[in-house]
Amino acid sequence: MISQKAKYALRALVALTRVREGESVMISEISRGQAIPKKFLEQILLELKRAGIVMSRRGRLGGYVLLRAPEEVTFGEVLRLIDGPIAPLPCLSKIAYRRCADCADEASCEIRHVFARVTVATREVLDSTTLADAVRIPEVLD
Repeated sequence: MISQKAKYALRALVALTRVREGESVMISEISRGQAIPKKFLEQILLELKRAGIVMSRRGRLGGYVLLRAPEEVTFGEVLRLIDGPIAPLPCLSKIAYRRCADCADEASCEIRHVFARVTVATREVLDSTTLADAVRIPEVLD
């Protein structure tokens, strides 16, 4: 499950993706439009700015804009930035691998085998879905 912070970050980025190229959006507009608490959104946007995903503009026409093209920013990248590793088990993490303390042998761990398939499928979707894709994908949940 992703954190509320990650969900807000993705919603803010999708909102910025929907803005015409070259236009910026004020924090208050994103906050209001996406129902994200303004103070929390400020922290999230600062983190995204440090990562080089967004930039801020000062002045009367200031606000936030995507620094990179929506086709270049994946959901996986954003989730790792905000929440850390995507893997459900530490022994499956690419960026924070840690052997499970209660595991005698990873090669024969049935739980690891099942969750490895889940992890691969999850990474495949998240690392191949961009912000641009997200605004094009019709809702397919039943």
